Amino acid sequence: MTEQQRLMGVKEIQQRLHLSRQRIQQLAEQPDFPAPCDALAMGRVWLARDIEAWIRIYRPEQAGMREPGR
Repeated sequence: MTEQQRLMGVKEIQQRLHLSRQRIQQLAEQPDFPAPCDALAMGRVWLARDIEAWIRIYRPEQAGMREPGR
């Protein structure tokens, strides 16, 4: 899967931002947060590129940080 196609669920966003699951759910309800690209049985999923773009704008101090192995 290319970076353009990579998906992130709440768990991946949580790991990326080092925030609680509850905080990610709160952020996902904000109008500036990217819209999910789909909803699966496990929950909503987002394109990683959309999440990374949001991080660059709204959490620039975390933009250079990556989860281990990425």
